[in-house]
Amino acid sequence: MTKTVENKLRDNVKKNYLYSFMANFNLTQGVWMLYLAYRGLSLFEIGMMESIFHITSFTMEVPTGMIADLYGRKTSRILGRLLAVVSTVIMLLSTNLVFFMMSFIFSALSYNLESGAGDALIYDSLKSIGQENDYMKITGRREIFYQLASTGALLIGGYLATIDYLLVYQFAFVIGVLTLVQTFSFTEPEYGKIEHEENGFKTMVKQLKRSMGVLAADKKIGFLIVVVEVFSLYFTTEFFYMQNLMKLAGRTEFEIGATLAIGSLGGAFMASRVHKFDEKYSPDQLLRAFPVLGIIGFWLMAIPSITWFAFIFLSLVEGAMFVSISDYINRLIPSEQRATILSFQSMLFSILMIVLFPLVGKIGDLFGLGRAFFIIAIFATVTLGVLQYIVTTKASTFNSL
Repeated sequence: MTKTVENKLRDNVKKNYLYSFMANFNLTQGVWMLYLAYRGLSLFEIGMMESIFHITSFTMEVPTGMIADLYGRKTSRILGRLLAVVSTVIMLLSTNLVFFMMSFIFSALSYNLESGAGDALIYDSLKSIGQENDYMKITGRREIFYQLASTGALLIGGYLATIDYLLVYQFAFVIGVLTLVQTFSFTEPEYGKIEHEENGFKTMVKQLKRSMGVLAADKKIGFLIVVVEVFSLYFTTEFFYMQNLMKLAGRTEFEIGATLAIGSLGGAFMASRVHKFDEKYSPDQLLRAFPVLGIIGFWLMAIPSITWFAFIFLSLVEGAMFVSISDYINRLIPSEQRATILSFQSMLFSILMIVLFPLVGKIGDLFGLGRAFFIIAIFATVTLGVLQYIVTTKASTFNSL
């Protein structure tokens, strides 16, 4: 490897901080459910939109992950940003349910093309220059940019929504185009790149078999994926429905955005400090603590008077949990199958969201979102409790991470 290539791969890390900020400066994240409600959709119909997103994500996650492994992480990321812009345009111009569905389909494909590819791009850039041990620290720093962008977007998006919902999507379109342009500046790492045959379908089938073999050979990968995605399922569901819960309680869009923004700042702070916890505590200790903290947080979310506090608490847990477990997973995955296996992770999340998100919306329509959050707390207690028990009984297995 020449010095020039090494420097370009090193620059990928810095460029990724900017990319993380721009890609996650999503002005619509704190108001899209309110926007759809404003357009006349019920909570159940809004939940169905999210299910369409995840049905698309589920069916296309692994094929798009293989695109990253076979044709390049940079290529996958560029396509993802392009489809994100298309999704925003459709959402901006939509006047009926069918077009809203199309927007969510393109948004899901954008998500698919980025998930796995982005992490693989940075991890393999670091691995190419022998600095993969810095991945957790770098991911923590990236999370700061991610959460700062999220914080700013929630505040500005909430403010723009008080003026006109369409303004939110117009500004989101401009930011999306700028992010797409910035994506072309990355350098594709050669590490982990797979030579593919002339028959692309056969190559994809082989890649899928290899990736399944990796998961079968090391059960820890699958378990860690389940832990982080089960927590993310409940956290993401409450993150979005909390918008409507607070609106019904008489809060303005700006106040809702401010609450979500404080949570994002808390998550950024915790993500930046998690490498310190990794130095002080063993992996099994952290893996035992995360589910317990999650259960506490989800029960607090079921208490209407302190929902805002509970959300901030859960954001702290999510910030630490995401960074640490992502690092553990990447340590165990071969570079050649990294993006594909990380796509399995996103696929699991989609399967779970297809079921839970519209269910919570229906419960919210019938009995109120407060009751729906109570039911989520019960689900979280059972599932996270089982996962915590497994870690406790097999602590030595996870100490080797």
